[in-house]
Formats: sequence, C-alpha cells, structure tokens
Amino acid sequence: MIFSRVAQRAIRTDRAAFGAATGVPSRRIAQRGGRTGHPLDFLVCYVFDMTRSIALALLLSGLLPLRTAAALKLTPHHITLANGKSFDLNLPQGFGIAVAAQGLRRVRFMALGPDNRLFVTDMYNKTDNSRGVVYILDQFDPATHEFKKITKYLTGLRNPNSIAFYTDADGLEWFYLALTDRLVRYRYERGKDAPAGEPQVLATFPDYGLGYKYGGWHLTRTVVIGGNRKPYISVGSSCNACEEKENVRASILEMDPDGKNQRHFARGLRNAVGLRWVNDRLYATNMGADHLGRDRPADTFYAMPTNDATQRSASDAMQPAVNYGWPYCFQVGSKIYPDPKFNLRGAKFDCTKVPHALVAFDAHSSPLGFAYFENSFLVALHGSTTKRLGRGYRVVRITYSRLVEPRPGVESRPAITEDFITGFLASPATINGRPADVFNFERGFLVTDDYSGVIYYVYRR
Repeated sequence: MIFSRVAQRAIRTDRAAFGAATGVPSRRIAQRGGRTGHPLDFLVCYVFDMTRSIALALLLSGLLPLRTAAALKLTPHHITLANGKSFDLNLPQGFGIAVAAQGLRRVRFMALGPDNRLFVTDMYNKTDNSRGVVYILDQFDPATHEFKKITKYLTGLRNPNSIAFYTDADGLEWFYLALTDRLVRYRYERGKDAPAGEPQVLATFPDYGLGYKYGGWHLTRTVVIGGNRKPYISVGSSCNACEEKENVRASILEMDPDGKNQRHFARGLRNAVGLRWVNDRLYATNMGADHLGRDRPADTFYAMPTNDATQRSASDAMQPAVNYGWPYCFQVGSKIYPDPKFNLRGAKFDCTKVPHALVAFDAHSSPLGFAYFENSFLVALHGSTTKRLGRGYRVVRITYSRLVEPRPGVESRPAITEDFITGFLASPATINGRPADVFNFERGFLVTDDYSGVIYYVYRR
C-alpha cells in the first residue's frame, strides 16, 4: 500500500483527529475512475499516474479510529418494509441505509459472479429442508438503492448457506454451492439465469445430528476460495458439546478445486460459519458452546495461520491441522481455559496449544458473515436465541493497528470493537431482524437479514 506524504504527515501530527490512513489497491482506483469505491471512505482519494504506477492516499476519520478515539455516535434511521413493519436502525453519523431487496425468506450469504452479478443464498427457514433457493440480484439502482430484478438461479436446495466462484487454469468458470450433505460445483455461464449441466459432487458431509432439545446440530456449510486457489469448507459440529465420532465434524477442510487431495485445515471449531480470505490469510468466525452459562465461552473471530501454497513446501502441507480447542478448551476474554466437563484440569488436551482469537465477543453473540475494509472488519452478530441476554443483533466494527498471525499461548492483541448498526433487537419481545452477512458492494456494503428476509444497503451520504 502506498500513502501520500500529506496523509502520513496528518497521521503523525494529529492521530486522534484524523484516524488512520490506509491504502486501496491501485487496480480498484483505476477501475472506479480515480475514486476508491471504498464504502466507508471519508475524504476523496487523489490518484496520480506516474510511470504507469498509481499512488494514492485515503484518509478515514470515520472508519478507522485509534484506541484513543471516541466511540461512534449512532443516529436512528427509520425503516418501513413492504409488509408494514416499521422500526429504527441506528448507524454512525454520515451514513444512510436503504432496503435493497425484501420479500425473501432466510436470506444468508452473498458472492459476486465473474460477470459482476450478485448472488445470494436463501435457506427458506431454520428447519432442515430442501426448499432453499439461490437468487441473482440484478439491476441495482444507485438512485433508489434497490435491486430492480431478482431471479431464481437454483431451487429445491437443501439448506444452501454459502456460494463461491472460481476460474480454473483453462479459463472455465465454476459456481460452488455448499449444502448440508455435500459440496457441489456447476459450470457457470455468464449472463445465464441457470447453471450449465449437472453438478459435480466434490465432497459429502454427515447430514444428521442431535435435535435442538439436546443442544442442536449445525447444518450449514460455508465455502470460500482462497488466494492459493483452493476451496475451504467449514463443517459444524453434530452437537452443542461432545466428542465427535466423525472426523469431518467441527472443522475446516482444504481441497483442490476438483475436490481431490482433501485435508483438514483446522479442527476444534464448533461452528465456523463465517469464512473470508483476506491478504493471503483465512479468517473465520466461530460460535462457542452453550453449556457453560450466560457469560462463557466467548464467541470468537480468528486469523488462521498463513497457508499460502506458494509459500509452503510439500512437507508443510502435510503438517497436522491447527486445533482450536473445542470441546476441550474455550476462550473468555483473553484467556483460554479447559472445559470442566470434557477436559477437567487439562487432563485430555493441552489448552496452551490453542491459538487465541483476534477478537473474543460476548458469549452467545453468534458471529456470522463479515467484510474487510483496510485494517478493519465489519462483523454480523446474528444474536442469541435467548433474547433477554441482549447479545448480538448488531453489526460491529473491529479495528486493528496491525493484523498479526496468532500463535498458541500468546494472547490476542487489543482491538477496538464498536457498534456500527444496532436496532435489530428492540426489546426481548421485539426482533426487527438478525444480521447474517456483510458484503462490499458498489460504494457501500450490503447486510443480509435472515429473520425478515431483507437485504440492506449502507452507504456514505
């Protein structure tokens, strides 16, 4: 990243007033006619073309506060849905929010196709069902902030949670779809409203678990394509807390694009629903168990150890997967403890070998999808089903001075975590929505709400 001397001088002289300066890749500047396209930028970026390279500066006084900065001041924005429901959502000053799409069901995770069409999954409801849909969201109107056209791309799907796109070495484009019982891919054809041909099954997963009466099981699967051109797939646990009998449970898998050479990339993650590859590293959200009370364990956000195929040897690739502790260890604050039921006094598993999370959220916050904005993240906290706890039901911003690789036994670096969007839970008796995913889009970002079947667009005014 390249910073202008003006921005550097501003940071040195008045950090608290100006925040942090960050760079945006030059290709994004070029593609957007000299503007960053960054959803949360505060000042205009000036682009200078010098010897075929682009130098740029971005000064954010609103997005990236230092640790001494005051908390964000949120202001209410009135929302009225087509079904007549009306409520307020609260955002930082200077931002607006609009209903970009509505009338959907359990709308979840988004991905942008190679032809710049936006796709989103819809799981229909919270039961194990085969009524899921993948939609194409098209014809976004910058004036009204709405999608004018919504098209069904695939239907009759078993709990579709996540999708991804990949272009292989031969130039063929693929559409990856994570279902409860399998990972599939279809040939993708630009501009078409349906995939080409039958799906290829790349992997299969256990498709059963304990009922909610006994702690529930996790039927969502998440897929993301890494910067090393490999798919990563998260598979949740079969239970609230147990010793799994099936090796694939509570893990993240890595594989070749055609499904070959599958291996465990990470273990001991009870339910890592949110995955995103950022700057040669995989980040993941994870939900802790429910049997340890109201305030334990923390829900967590991890930066996985670097695993770039271009930077590791064949022997490195054969190293055991990093274990994040579940069900034997859990994190609270910056400390990791042995689980008193499954690992009394650390007899079964050494918790000092468990990496610390970058962020430990309040217990039962339920972090799901997230997006990256140059040294900060926006994370959707889906919220606790025990509404009286008041945990989650918001989008939070996480800011770091520097994102570093966590190491076992080393505590997390402090980070700023601030509310960015609130109002989804008005009271224990009134839910206005549950945020599920955050996605960079146009000059703002999108937030899916799988409770109301709504997609919001947030933008700088």
